[in-house]
Amino acid sequence: MKKRSMTTLVKELLSTFGSLPESERLEIAVEILKRVTNLDFPPLSDNDLVWNAEELFFRIRSTRNRL
Repeated sequence: MKKRSMTTLVKELLSTFGSLPESERLEIAVEILKRVTNLDFPPLSDNDLVWNAEELFFRIRSTRNRL
């Protein structure tokens, strides 16, 4: 499945987020989660679910390989 592309603004926000100390990233994550819980998201397709599962698997495996 093709990975969705991000806008330049989203890439910049994520880059800035990644450079913050963990405490500030946690604070931002909590605020974002509070704001998105009430959004009406369409259901994920089977392909979306598979892609996300694969992405998580590869990240976990990569993390374990570095240990």
